[in-house]
Amino acid sequence: MKVMHLSDLHLGKRVNEVSLLEDQAYILDQLVALADDERPDAVAIAGDVYDKAVPPAEAVQLMDDFLCRLAALPVPVLVISGNHDSAERLAFASRLIEPSGIHLSTPYNGHLAPVTLHDSHGPVHFWMLPFVKPLQVRQAFPDEEIATYTDALRVAINHMAIDPQQRNVLVAHQFVTGATAAGSEELSVGGLDNVDAEVFAPFDYVALGHIHGPQRVTRDTVRYCGSPLKYSFAEATQHKSVTFVTLGAKGQVDIGTRPLRPLRDMRKLRGTFADIAARRLVADEPKEDYMHITLTDEEDVVDALAQLRLVYPNILRLDYDNRRTRALAEPIAAIERRQPLDLFEELYQRQNGQPLSDAQRAWAAEAIAKIWEE
Repeated sequence: MKVMHLSDLHLGKRVNEVSLLEDQAYILDQLVALADDERPDAVAIAGDVYDKAVPPAEAVQLMDDFLCRLAALPVPVLVISGNHDSAERLAFASRLIEPSGIHLSTPYNGHLAPVTLHDSHGPVHFWMLPFVKPLQVRQAFPDEEIATYTDALRVAINHMAIDPQQRNVLVAHQFVTGATAAGSEELSVGGLDNVDAEVFAPFDYVALGHIHGPQRVTRDTVRYCGSPLKYSFAEATQHKSVTFVTLGAKGQVDIGTRPLRPLRDMRKLRGTFADIAARRLVADEPKEDYMHITLTDEEDVVDALAQLRLVYPNILRLDYDNRRTRALAEPIAAIERRQPLDLFEELYQRQNGQPLSDAQRAWAAEAIAKIWEE
């Protein structure tokens, strides 16, 4: 059984207030063409379908068209909600459209039934687990001890009626310990939302969403496919692709990728104003790409942005790297590297002239974790 693994479409995304809807429509066309070419037996979309819980109408229309085109191939589509989605809104009319082969995850309530598909080797059970926090799993299972995200995932999985003798695929949207984030993803401070990969042991393949760079985590069959587009300049060096997973008999899993080519890339350029302005003469350079330009001139250039847009019309960010900006950035960077509890402890010390007690420190740590979770 061949599965097309997608995630993090982030439809409706804006970068520096520039809408990416045209770029997203272009990449969705590629995804439909790849599905038509590869003929997968299922398409799994592992969360963050939209960029906001209440997406713009244009983004909803884009997703509607995408699902209709996939259903027309036809191919079953399994969609879960991510941390950017509203689980309730994404699940709207799910029972009505399920007969067309579009399966939408519902808000987590502790009860999960798999979507089961069949091939020559028998059934494959797809477990659709939307993004969950410990609070949600505690509400479903109040008698279980759940303190961390790992506990929450372990309890949620333990309450699935998984037959280990058959093939099982999990579609999930979480941050798994060991994954490499680009910096553009929405992650908790201090790694509070980390999930240990060992909780995924019952599954033949884990189709993950949340991290925008394609990668394996601890084993080949626990995998992020990455976002189909670059959504920040932190992802400028990434190579976007689609992951295809082929499940043979129990224990046989083959994984491959197909590259994606955007309408406009995201690129960084660095140099003096004169050097970058002279690049208008560089042949075959894609001038329409989204650009982050860093000028190294020691003095600010008057009207630099307007002048450089004559060369690169889609400059989204222009900044300077020189002695002045480095001197300003050092104290800010030092603060950003510190943990919230350490900053709070320093503030308390300055205000009260004494450090936190062990009991106060424990209370503050628990409060920070609870606030982040909620």
